[in-house]
Amino acid sequence: MTKQQFYVKMALSSLLRRRSRMFTALLAIAIGATILSGLVTLYYDIPRQMGAEFRSYGANFLLYPSGSGAVMSREDAAAATALLPEGVVGIAPYRYRQVKINEQPFMAAGTELSGARKTSPYWGVEGRWPEADAEALIGEEVANRIRLVPGSVFTLTGTDGGERFERSFTVSGMVKTGGVEEAFIFMSLSDFASLSDAPQTNRDGFDVVECSIRAGREVLEEAASRINTVTENVEARLVRRVTESEGAVLSKLKSLVYLVTVVVLLLTMICVATTMMAVVTERRKEIGLRKALGASNEGLIAEFLGEAVFLGAGGGILGAALGFLFAQGVSMKVFFRAVEFNPLLPPVTVFFAALITTIACLAPVRSAAQVDPALVLRGE
Repeated sequence: MTKQQFYVKMALSSLLRRRSRMFTALLAIAIGATILSGLVTLYYDIPRQMGAEFRSYGANFLLYPSGSGAVMSREDAAAATALLPEGVVGIAPYRYRQVKINEQPFMAAGTELSGARKTSPYWGVEGRWPEADAEALIGEEVANRIRLVPGSVFTLTGTDGGERFERSFTVSGMVKTGGVEEAFIFMSLSDFASLSDAPQTNRDGFDVVECSIRAGREVLEEAASRINTVTENVEARLVRRVTESEGAVLSKLKSLVYLVTVVVLLLTMICVATTMMAVVTERRKEIGLRKALGASNEGLIAEFLGEAVFLGAGGGILGAALGFLFAQGVSMKVFFRAVEFNPLLPPVTVFFAALITTIACLAPVRSAAQVDPALVLRGE
């Protein structure tokens, strides 16, 4: 048997001989590692979870025309959206104009409907989204005023360049949001273009482009600055009420994680230190006898620290496995989404569990090294 094998066997045997106390310490380490591992998993997964949650409240990044142009051209919009950061959920350009139904004024909005579904998932649609030409979504306020329901046919009228136009549409669905969207009539960009007889160059553009991006406030501000610097005819703005709320919630959640982590860490260290101090007290006679027979303080310290490492590693392994389950349960209860497994977290958890246990054992180990064999053997 080699020296290393003998050392490992001696450390493990010492742990097994004191099963009750070591089980208490192992349980404390495992619980601490479980909570710490779970909280770290949530800490790194919270931005993704919160980003997905806040994206359901609508766009958080807007592009407007700037300069002398009243409308943003498709080329300018494409150049600006190419500078957006990673994490784009959806992009929805909009064009607006005044129309009438039965001589009552309303606002029509042309958009890419597939993009609008991604940037505005909070829209409640009674019926369905438009799938064919000459179909439109109408807001609940419009529907109540004109007495329209899904399947009804209505006629939009208006003037364009002095010429009167008249177009018929079918109601595919009714929009309910509790906001200004209920006063709009939404249709595809191609249907919106059919309302105008003006040349293509005058109507082939956007009044605003809504973007939903899964990114932090700093990243969005950097993207807005880049777009405003590079593009001359586009102005980028953040939707402050969304980005600031998201940042505030993330900041508070991270602060809570920090606080709980520190408290759990201290409680785990206190529990381990108390248990190991009791073990040293029980082994005073054994320690005194070994020192009287020539055992060095370095050897005793190495033995106790070895036990601490084995104990911490065992608790860390249990904590790494249970921590992921803990994080998964919290995430499903709070966000209704699963967390992503981080393969680096288990070895890091085991390492820090062993490190924390070793630090907690420093005071008991120092007490063991100070045992006077003469006093112990005399029974004092």
